[in-house]
Amino acid sequence: MTSLTPDPGAKLDTTVPHSARVWNYWLGGKDNYAVDREVGDKVREVFPAIVENAQACRAFLVRVVGYLAGEAGIRQFLDIGTGLPTADNTHEVAQRIAPESRIVYVDNDPLVLVHARVLLSSGPEGVTDYVDADLDDAATIRREAARTLDFDQPIALMLMGILGHVEDDDEALAIVRRLVDLLPSGSYLAFYDGTDTSALIVEGQKVSSDGGHNYYLRSPERIARFFAGLELVEPGVVTVSRWRPEPGSGEPAHQDSYGGIGRKP
Repeated sequence: MTSLTPDPGAKLDTTVPHSARVWNYWLGGKDNYAVDREVGDKVREVFPAIVENAQACRAFLVRVVGYLAGEAGIRQFLDIGTGLPTADNTHEVAQRIAPESRIVYVDNDPLVLVHARVLLSSGPEGVTDYVDADLDDAATIRREAARTLDFDQPIALMLMGILGHVEDDDEALAIVRRLVDLLPSGSYLAFYDGTDTSALIVEGQKVSSDGGHNYYLRSPERIARFFAGLELVEPGVVTVSRWRPEPGSGEPAHQDSYGGIGRKP
């Protein structure tokens, strides 16, 4: 079942770049505009590995959801800042393992809303829903997601590459705390974001910000702070390519994004 209610007053702004569309461009998608491609190309000029990094982050999401739906037995997912649909979205990975899984996607971009309505459709045994809300609006997220998710049962909170859009550490940490506080014991936080571990990615971030696409890098140590009070799943907070890589995949290439999973006691 899919339940989506778009905002009839929502307007697409194609004059400024948007993170979901720039990311879509780097992943080879077609749901982007000239302004997004311009910023994406400028970043790639100074940080050519951005495309490989984007692909590694998508692969991290697939492995994370596979772990949560498989080994951890989670059947409910709250994916905030989902971005534009690509291959192996959260609901597809989860429902391949557990068809009864229930997924709520949250975003605030009208283009994402349109595509979610068309493409993010659940299998018949499960449910996929979409909430139009801002990352920092925990009350709306809780109220609307409760149409689909049971907040008395464990939920996996997915924050994949989204907190880099919040500059202030204290504000970002407060957002995560409010969202985690919504969840019952036994829930999980799955998270990754870009780091400042190389000069090239720092330069790429500067080019991106100058082009109107703001994304704030944090050190691995600062990223680890988001898991305070949670029980980290092995191997902890590491580069996305080193978080439980597929057997036989060889030595993981270095990535500038770090992430992990934490369980709420």
